[in-house]
Amino acid sequence: MKNMIVPGIFDDSVKAFFTGKSLGVNVDEICRILAIEKHNVYLPVQKHTDIVQVISSDPETKIADSVLTERKGILIGVQVADCVPVLCYDPVTLLIGAVHAGWRGTALQIVKKTITRMVEEFGSSPGDIKIAFGPSIRWSCYHVGKEVKEAICEATGDGNYYLQEDGKCCIDLASANRHQAISLGIPEKNIWVSHECTYCNPENYHSYRYEKIYNGAQGGFIGIFD
Repeated sequence: MKNMIVPGIFDDSVKAFFTGKSLGVNVDEICRILAIEKHNVYLPVQKHTDIVQVISSDPETKIADSVLTERKGILIGVQVADCVPVLCYDPVTLLIGAVHAGWRGTALQIVKKTITRMVEEFGSSPGDIKIAFGPSIRWSCYHVGKEVKEAICEATGDGNYYLQEDGKCCIDLASANRHQAISLGIPEKNIWVSHECTYCNPENYHSYRYEKIYNGAQGGFIGIFD
């Protein structure tokens, strides 16, 4: 799909993609490309929370940083501009999820809480769940303070997701969330991670850290359509 990054981890029964700067979260254009109606696209109000919203009927717009649904014919998504967009799919139960994981969400274990809801509420098996992590700020481009590092490390445990560079700590949020997912039993072979860094590629992605102001966002979207 033009202007869309399609992770290779999902099967053809699901439409899952990440956008860049050119398409962003232009819902009208996304609807045109996918040939769907605008009222079938849902984006939550993101506030860096650990709230997981489950959509079972026509969705009411709510504050949430994770959305789960078994409904077919609806495209769910999240907006990011350095944070990690995460897409989840259980091909057995046909459950889909979209997650926004910034440092606060990572420290609040938003991905782990999403997976836990999939397992406990919908009967998903961790061995079946497939996860894609989209473009985000990576490694040495993301300097953080001591408090941020400690909060993420406490939530994540030991793992290869941070480094020290010139006396500064750098966190790789995608790797931290990948580590959290694996800790709940998601097989490594079921995880896809984009290697694109939003900060390093300002011509292709919005980056709050690079631009110093909010100039827009890209997104991650997933849906099942007959």
